[in-house]
Amino acid sequence: MKKHTIPTGFLFKDNYSRGELETLSIGDYGKKWNVKADFLGYRSDLNGVPNTNCMPLSEKWVITVSTQYGCLSKCNFCDVPNVKYSGNASFDDLYSQLKKAISLFPECKYTERLNLHYARMGEPSWNPAVLEFTNFLFNERKRFQDETGLSVEVLHPVLTSMSPKKHKKWEGVIYDWVNIKNKNLGQCGLQISINSTDDKQREVMFGGDANTLEDISKMLSGLPAPLSRKYCLNFAYSTDYIIDAEKVAKLFDPKKWMCKITPIHNNTACMENGIKTVGGYESFHPYRKPEQDLKNVGFDVLVFVPSMDEEDGLVTCGNVILGGSKLKESLGPQKIEGL
Repeated sequence: MKKHTIPTGFLFKDNYSRGELETLSIGDYGKKWNVKADFLGYRSDLNGVPNTNCMPLSEKWVITVSTQYGCLSKCNFCDVPNVKYSGNASFDDLYSQLKKAISLFPECKYTERLNLHYARMGEPSWNPAVLEFTNFLFNERKRFQDETGLSVEVLHPVLTSMSPKKHKKWEGVIYDWVNIKNKNLGQCGLQISINSTDDKQREVMFGGDANTLEDISKMLSGLPAPLSRKYCLNFAYSTDYIIDAEKVAKLFDPKKWMCKITPIHNNTACMENGIKTVGGYESFHPYRKPEQDLKNVGFDVLVFVPSMDEEDGLVTCGNVILGGSKLKESLGPQKIEGL
């Protein structure tokens, strides 16, 4: 294992069945620092997020695993396409990443909430092992605890997808994921990466391999009402991207869907392609209009902004050191309470 210390935890890479995968094991600041979401009671504008301490891992632990060796998608805002694609991570690969991530904090034997994100490398909807592994974690809780030494009160896996056009079984995968969500008291997140509502912009940013919003809407119109939190439309926002709130509301029911806005991140691909959220880390100004527009048509809207510690630690989406993202490794202690 090649382990990198970052301010909020660890980023590591290791060899698995088909080569190297990259994984995160980190703490979380908590919503009061990173989030503006009026519907949750967090109403303060995010005019920069301080480099503060994370919550204790006993309260919340975030682990992000890779689901593929590289990625078939060619998104122009992501460094993962620079990694040679070598197929899906196996069930054992996913479990090994999770166990290794947990082993980095041996002093933590219990957490109230474990967020497991399928989001580091790869498009998880292509990998059948993601559904198999998620079912295993819910159905074999005692075995998981015995094999990792970690007791988890609430397990919350999150699947993030950009809806690849070439994936003819994508619709079925999403319905299967939602079935797992609703069987387990809603404790699964579904996030669809939208970024822009303009077809031409989406064609460029997703390398020509994303379904149109109209097609996504048709395929997912039959989703049942979500238990617990709503399904999420994610806008990784560049100042040049178009967000037509009226169009979003016509295609996606605000009773089922919420919207999340976050800055497009400063990875190598974005810098090379001139993609950025101007003022996105220092001022709430870039988010004010899209947030208000989406709220006006009935959506719950969550704005998430990372700190520079989190950005420099490459915990944000689109980053991967295997694909060229530049890590500012921390030499000091991790900023996690209780360690």
